[in-house]
Amino acid sequence: MTQLNLPAFDFRMVRKNSKTLIFDPFRKSWFVLTPEEWVRQHFLMWITEELDYPKGLIAVEASLKYNTLTMRADAVVYSRQGNPLMLIECKAPQVKITQHTFEQAARYNYSFRTQYLALTNGMEHYCCRIDLTNGKVIFLENFPGFNELS
Repeated sequence: MTQLNLPAFDFRMVRKNSKTLIFDPFRKSWFVLTPEEWVRQHFLMWITEELDYPKGLIAVEASLKYNTLTMRADAVVYSRQGNPLMLIECKAPQVKITQHTFEQAARYNYSFRTQYLALTNGMEHYCCRIDLTNGKVIFLENFPGFNELS
């Protein structure tokens, strides 16, 4: 897999039926190792191991309804009170983070109404704070630790 702009972590992986599987400690199951899954696992380990995001407050592939469609956000971080706090959208390393990517995450956020959006392709990471009252988006220079989130 591609070397990412994230720390290296020790993942449990196996080969089965000519596919590589990775164990997801959040969903407690094995998944086919795709480039997007590689990014998701690295990013979630980075925020939990180095930025103190509690594993128990992260839902991976959280379901949402958008109009009549059922979709899945890559991950949603919840506050200690159980409110959605940050929506995370992961892309494969070769996928550029564009305005379209931000719009996709914003559409997902209509359901969750989080104060933060995070987007990553494993090479570039973006985090913005959303003022839901005024509709303003403020891009953050540094990715916040869990205790920095309001």
